[in-house]
Amino acid sequence: MERWDIYTADREKTGRTWPRGTELKDGDYHLTVHICLFNKQGQMLIQHRQPFKEGWPNMWDLSVGGSATAGDTSQTAAERELFEELGLSLSFAGRRPQLTVPFEVGFDDYYLIETDVDLATLTLQEEEVQAVKWATEDDIIAGIREGTFISYHEPLIRLLFILRYQYGAHQK
Repeated sequence: MERWDIYTADREKTGRTWPRGTELKDGDYHLTVHICLFNKQGQMLIQHRQPFKEGWPNMWDLSVGGSATAGDTSQTAAERELFEELGLSLSFAGRRPQLTVPFEVGFDDYYLIETDVDLATLTLQEEEVQAVKWATEDDIIAGIREGTFISYHEPLIRLLFILRYQYGAHQK
């Protein structure tokens, strides 16, 4: 059974773990990561979730996402998830997320990476991913509005495209 580290609201590990699929206690949080891959044309790689996947089955989603398992750092979780879901090996050593979005029971780190990946070379995780493709910001927003893409807030999608080349909220 997969276990997750439990964090405080200050993002400090408590030394306790939590089995996936059980409810967290009030004041306990966990860590998730998203990796958004962009090509030089400014498109994001998106994945089509399997129809039997729990949570948003048969929907399009960001490149990669998942929970950090016990002992993971944000960076090791990002490396592991990227390899598991797409078969792509990249080092996240020394890399910081461009954005962290707190949610009801955790912290979600977003890594934005420009890399031209040949989609034919990817090894999709059969249990989670049925297909991948490159999409523009407008394509993703249209998918959200049509109900074929997970219902992220549209301004978040726009912000991911804006921040893909930088850290921080100031315009460069």
